[in-house]
Amino acid sequence: MASDDTEIDETRTWPELAIGLYERLTGRGAEIAYEFEDMQVDVPDRVGDDANHARWRLDGTLTIRTSENDE
Repeated sequence: MASDDTEIDETRTWPELAIGLYERLTGRGAEIAYEFEDMQVDVPDRVGDDANHARWRLDGTLTIRTSENDE
């Protein structure tokens, strides 16, 4: 329990973790780097059971940078 009696949301999935991390880092000049080794992703060309898939292979680093926009 948090000391200020507020409930702490529990992260239950990888997407929730990624979204929470991105939201906290956005606007702070943060950088998130993901490293992949022999990762394969099957990307569908449409929604549905009969979709064809393209296989993408990732081996290296994907870097996502955030920065503040001056408006």
